[in-house]
Amino acid sequence: MLDVKEFLFSLPAKIKPEVVEGISTLFHFDIADAGEFTAQIDNGKMTVTEGLTGEPNCKVSTSADNFRKLLSGDLNPMMAMMTGKLKISNPGEMLKYAKMFGLM
Repeated sequence: MLDVKEFLFSLPAKIKPEVVEGISTLFHFDIADAGEFTAQIDNGKMTVTEGLTGEPNCKVSTSADNFRKLLSGDLNPMMAMMTGKLKISNPGEMLKYAKMFGLM
């Protein structure tokens, strides 16, 4: 079973610095049963920390089970949003980074 915390903390190693060069954004992940996390991209570097810090460009809220299902492809993101299983404060911002984060 995929560990949500492990997945989020593995993101910086998956991001190529040249792809995020000159980009600055901040995401909050509020994952019930797994914790709260801040993912920040700032000029070619990505960091993930526990807790919510700063003012996010996008906040993602869901359960750990639904997050795992999203990552494995067992839950359609649009259906999850329409049924309230997934809340995204700024879907446009998430779409810009979803592929980079391994969410698509």
